Amino acid sequence: MSTQQDFGPNGWTPEQLPSLDGKTYVITGGNAGAGFEASRILLARGAKVIMLNRSTEKSTAAVDKLKQEFGTEADVSFIRMDLAELSSVRAAASEMLNKVPQIDALICNAAIAQVPTQKFTVDGFESQLGTNHYGHFVLCGMLFERIEETKGRIVVVASLGYKMGLKTMQFDDMNWDNNYHQNNTYCHSKLAQMMFAYELQDKIKDSNKNVEVYVCHPGSSATSLISTSGGLGTRIMWWLMARSPMVQTAEKGAYPEVMCATADGLEQRALYGPTGRMEMVGPVGKGTLEPYAMEKSVISKLWKVSEKATGFTWNI
Repeated sequence: MSTQQDFGPNGWTPEQLPSLDGKTYVITGGNAGAGFEASRILLARGAKVIMLNRSTEKSTAAVDKLKQEFGTEADVSFIRMDLAELSSVRAAASEMLNKVPQIDALICNAAIAQVPTQKFTVDGFESQLGTNHYGHFVLCGMLFERIEETKGRIVVVASLGYKMGLKTMQFDDMNWDNNYHQNNTYCHSKLAQMMFAYELQDKIKDSNKNVEVYVCHPGSSATSLISTSGGLGTRIMWWLMARSPMVQTAEKGAYPEVMCATADGLEQRALYGPTGRMEMVGPVGKGTLEPYAMEKSVISKLWKVSEKATGFTWNI
């Protein structure tokens, strides 16, 4: 289906959102960039938003800013969580289960990118894979039953970078000890997130569970992602590129994830994002999904590898 058929000539926009009163949305990395803009859009429609963020200082500032915009009664809060530490993920998920009775959608938005030299999480994983994939893998697993209780959604925010790099999983060296490359390794982590989502779709179907899983990407958006984890050269290149027509605002970069968290009639075996120039900018709708992202033998193996690496076994 084309963007025009689904959402009109301008694609999906927040103007198409209904009231979200009574809905609860959980978003990782909600204090900056597209995650912050997604939080703004959801709050503007009356939703409750809980952000899972690494920085207490930045989270407090983000909550204050949102309350200044929407009023002190705006239902927005945060729980500290560092995706690069599985103990932190488990602690935050446990706190969520104790405090949050309803989750209508979990938006896996947070990420790091373009780490210039090989680094490791406290659990010993290559930093980008550990943060972007393994952290979200455990978080989604721990919150899955709570999400199912409301027939909710999981939204995985991927990247067009999945089309670069190896286009498969490097199972013989998941930490990239032998061929570390800041871009290829980042692309590996984002492809892993997509493969996780598509395998989760299959598992949900096989077990007759009531959770929908969607995959999207922000296109080329002016967020803080590269500036917070990329090397100096990458940051300079991005600074220059961000001033070109090939980069859109962080707000527009948030549209795909908000759409996937709220809109009806979407296909799950799909990739949503901008549909304009090179699918980097433009109207939001259904984009191009390369077959290797759904290769069954690979996505099934990745699931097993992820369970073993994290020590977390899904109950599904």
